[in-house]
Amino acid sequence: MRISVFGMGYVGTVSAACFAELGHDVIGVDVNPAKIDMINRGLSPVVEEGLDEAVAAGVKAGRLRAIADTAAAVLQSDISLISVGTPMGRTGAPMLDALDAVVDGIGSALRHKNGGHTVVLRSTVPPGTTEGRMLPMLAAKSGRDADNGIAVAFNPEFLREGCSVRDFRNPPFTIAGSPSAAGYEAVEALYSGVEAPFIRTTTGVAESVKCLSNAFHAVKIAFANEAGVLLKSLGVDAQEAMKVFCADRQLNISPAYLRPGFAFGGSCLPKDVSALVALAKAGDIALPFLSSVMPANDAHIDRALQAILDEGRRKVALLGLAFKSGTDDLRHSPFVYLAERLIGKGYDLAIFDRNVNASKLLGKNREFIEREIPHFDRFLISDLRRALDGAGMIVIGHASREDIAVLEAEHNGRPILDLQGVPALAELPGARYRSLC
Repeated sequence: MRISVFGMGYVGTVSAACFAELGHDVIGVDVNPAKIDMINRGLSPVVEEGLDEAVAAGVKAGRLRAIADTAAAVLQSDISLISVGTPMGRTGAPMLDALDAVVDGIGSALRHKNGGHTVVLRSTVPPGTTEGRMLPMLAAKSGRDADNGIAVAFNPEFLREGCSVRDFRNPPFTIAGSPSAAGYEAVEALYSGVEAPFIRTTTGVAESVKCLSNAFHAVKIAFANEAGVLLKSLGVDAQEAMKVFCADRQLNISPAYLRPGFAFGGSCLPKDVSALVALAKAGDIALPFLSSVMPANDAHIDRALQAILDEGRRKVALLGLAFKSGTDDLRHSPFVYLAERLIGKGYDLAIFDRNVNASKLLGKNREFIEREIPHFDRFLISDLRRALDGAGMIVIGHASREDIAVLEAEHNGRPILDLQGVPALAELPGARYRSLC
């Protein structure tokens, strides 16, 4: 393929050299003449392991060169990759000035080009930028759109400085988000020869995955550092503790718990988060990250309460009271806290949970629910259809397949607030469905 890469920083230079290594003809484009000169002499303008050799090999093979002329680069390529910087602005939001300038130049050049062209955004941008900002600018400047041979895509990069060449050659996956088949096909052809799963998705999801990945990496670092500071103060070997922690690939280092839904609860998570924060306070150690976890959890319960309040005062049927399905454990259940707030606001509430039997609750479990919702058993209905009777709104904490079958027959167009995130509920014919996530 004939490729033009805009922005010869870390991402752009690595991409240009590695795509040349895959056999593509690559033109690097930058406004800095020093960078252009270095690349054309076979030198990398950035310090990166293995990059000098990759640039030199690409230039020597005649598959890599650099210029400053945007129009010439567009006219001499079939696909343009944008890898310009989007630095953090004064408010924290990314600055997109460089992106706008490149898109403006590419769009103007496309006005004078015959044949199709694909523009692929690789810079890290807020979700919605590719289709909401870049595509309209391209169409306005070029006078062309998807019906006239213009395709766009978002292809996030996951290149870590210091090992970015290795990351390019061995990625966990390649993601392409595009509004058209042409965009997907162009990106997939671009990565022919890279052994990794190819994921087709929407531009919004592709843009989001990049932002979420970086945010999660930051979360992991903050968590590890706060854990280390606390453990050191307690005389515990933090390095060894985290090494053992990371050996758990079923829960700790895994997809477990990383599905948007509702707040956490139960006898373990709230207790141990609170215990760590309390230990830190006793030792006069600041743990701002861990200290924010319980307030963040409470805020999610508040979101659910507000979603119910938005529907007006009416009888509410709550499906699920235990902190998760398949158990009768009510301790620190977010659904108990939600029910408590609704009752406190005077709502007529009917609760159904097929695993909760008031007469069988024992010990701390009974103590907790009687403390949070005295006489809670008068709100508990053992039959789902009776719980739904007269309800103006249905709130799903957790629902079994059997419950969903009943809802399909009985919802009658009533609003459903799904806190669990059940795909089958979203597809119920005629239902007024919404969820928090």
